[in-house]
Amino acid sequence: MAEPTSTGVMSGPTLLVSAIALALSNFMVVLDTTVANVSLPHIAGGLAVSSTQATWIITSYSVAEAICVPLTGFLSGRFGAVKTFIFGMIGFALFSLLCGMSNSLGMLVACRLGQGFCGGPLMPLTQTLLLRIFPKEKQGAAMGLWAMTTVTAPIMGPILGGTLSDDWSWHWIFFINLPVAAFCIAASSRFLRAVETATTKPRIDRIGLVLMVIWIAALQIMLDLGHDRDWFNNNLIVLLAIIAVVGFAFFIAWEFTEAEPAVDIRVFRHRGFTVSVLALAFAFGTYFTSVVIIPQWLQSDLGYTAAWAGYATALTGVSAVVASPIVARLSTRVDKRYLVCFGITWLGLSTLLRIYWTSDADFWSLALPQLVQGIGMPFFFIPVTTLGLSAVQPRETASAAGLMSFLRTMSAAIGTSAATTAWDDDTRVARGQLVSTLHTDAVQTSLADHGFSVGAIRGVIEQLVNKEAMTIATNHIFLISALIFFGSAAIIWLAPKPTRKIEAGAAH
Repeated sequence: MAEPTSTGVMSGPTLLVSAIALALSNFMVVLDTTVANVSLPHIAGGLAVSSTQATWIITSYSVAEAICVPLTGFLSGRFGAVKTFIFGMIGFALFSLLCGMSNSLGMLVACRLGQGFCGGPLMPLTQTLLLRIFPKEKQGAAMGLWAMTTVTAPIMGPILGGTLSDDWSWHWIFFINLPVAAFCIAASSRFLRAVETATTKPRIDRIGLVLMVIWIAALQIMLDLGHDRDWFNNNLIVLLAIIAVVGFAFFIAWEFTEAEPAVDIRVFRHRGFTVSVLALAFAFGTYFTSVVIIPQWLQSDLGYTAAWAGYATALTGVSAVVASPIVARLSTRVDKRYLVCFGITWLGLSTLLRIYWTSDADFWSLALPQLVQGIGMPFFFIPVTTLGLSAVQPRETASAAGLMSFLRTMSAAIGTSAATTAWDDDTRVARGQLVSTLHTDAVQTSLADHGFSVGAIRGVIEQLVNKEAMTIATNHIFLISALIFFGSAAIIWLAPKPTRKIEAGAAH
């Protein structure tokens, strides 16, 4: 096989195998953000927990991944990008194995945290290493390969997760990572060591990192446990809220004064970056809640299998792939604020299609909004990132990119916790209203006339109430989501017109 040149650039079969290994690694990490979404009912049933508790499996992975992003630069500088990547892959595979072997919610959440910590650095490192092994004239193709795995993984996640959960068991959504990880580890160990980056002894902001872990962990645990423990009527929730607020205040104060902060929040002085991050966080957090709620509703209320719930939700990614080349062309010709505003507004309009869903809707009535929504994703996601990064100084680009990734991931975790809590609360309220409407003498007499016994009448009413209450709550969540999308689309116009061009991979 052709050896890499002295500059690190590869060619021939070596380049092909290395590129495939890096692309598959990125694909696997992104896949695990959505592969469990359609499997939550299976997992909840298998572990004997509520559907709300099952969402901890998603939020724990997102939070751990977000926390680990600021460590990527330090780890790659201290140990080398290739070593960090290989050890991250080994850890990700090990925790995937343990996730599949989990027999309790506590063990599964702990192992998902491990997956997130190990997987956090992999996504930026795959991009960095792809740029390193490809010649400069082909780096655009390298970024296209990386972007394609990032876009297609969320499509495959729900389909693969649903199929494995239905045909085998939910454990296999984690075991499936093992052969992929084995290939990536073997290929990376064989070929990428030749392009290892130089190592130094970079300083790490330990205090800032500890403060960040404390307030984020307290906030997420509060959001996850708050609903089950009656929020601020519970002493633990009050304590967690205090820790989160105080920890956040100390974190902000420390990072503003630290010479080499773990998270460079000083980039928020740039209005374009701040506005872009706000729009990104609100829009992506709102979008991700639908990715979690819809599969659960389809399975628990409409009787869908996990696989068919995956087919319905995966259509968002299909249209996103189709629209991506159009966005790439327009990005060089059109003000990115127009693209972002159009993309987020499109997400809001497609979300409005869901507020009329009924419990007897057919597959395409449910899947069509997903297909339509996907068109807006690349119009929003790609331009808002470049808009934010173009607002900062060139030396701040890497810090700003890491901060955007951190806040995007955190918004998904926080949005999921908040939305599932609101969804459950709305279901309870709707159930109470429907019971008073349906549990009447007239309804009971009508059912009795059709031959139903007293016990059967109560069962029919309860089943109908539960089904319709969850549907009403789902519609309500999507109405609120649409309003948030429209607000996020308006926010972007507070950003100034970008004046700096961002090159491919400049953030890394």
